[in-house]
Amino acid sequence: MDAAAVKRAYRRWAPVYDFTFGQIADAGRKHAVDIINRRNGSVLEVGVGTGLSLPRYSSHLQVTGIDLSSDMLEKAQDKVVENGLTNVSGLQVMDASELEFEDESFDTVAAMYVVTVVPDPEQVMRELERVCAPNGEVILVNHFSKEEGMRAWIEQRMAPLAASLGWRPVFPFHRVLGYGDLRLTERQSLRPFGIFTMLRFLKQPGFAEASLEDETIAPQPSLEPATAKALFRRGGSNGSA
Repeated sequence: MDAAAVKRAYRRWAPVYDFTFGQIADAGRKHAVDIINRRNGSVLEVGVGTGLSLPRYSSHLQVTGIDLSSDMLEKAQDKVVENGLTNVSGLQVMDASELEFEDESFDTVAAMYVVTVVPDPEQVMRELERVCAPNGEVILVNHFSKEEGMRAWIEQRMAPLAASLGWRPVFPFHRVLGYGDLRLTERQSLRPFGIFTMLRFLKQPGFAEASLEDETIAPQPSLEPATAKALFRRGGSNGSA
């Protein structure tokens, strides 16, 4: 996977995305935006694509969207105009691994169906953490691969097609953990069939330093949603696919 392959893939997807994968991913997108709408301030949506989420954001939020694909952003801009979305302050062609924003610029950072697409997921996670304000949230919605079972078998056989598909069928959960002051507070499987997962991270100042000092809050092999809530209250976090 490289930037050129991603652009080629999404140039092909742009004309039909809303009626294909856009429909499959709609429930996860709606769930994430409903949560974001309970918050205040500025929102950065990384990988905004054709802008399917934009009409759902509450008008009290100031939304910025970025995407690597200019073809996708043209569709997003059409939705802004058609729906009169005055709370969308800008849509920009930008590489998610090199965000052109100052540190701590946004109260909420969302990346929906993004981290399996980008060439360097680890660098993207570092950037999401960097531009998120202290006590802000980073919200991911994504497919995470299984290690066993029929789904794992299918994902492993699809893996060589990643460049053509425009996303990685095999993408383990641990690749999004352990970045700076991001503390995992919630994990939830989403419709349809639990294919996608929503993760919520709180940017807690000092969490990275505390993690180095206390092994009890390092990522562990398993995390259920109820466990995540309990850890959130105690000040720790861990997770799994």
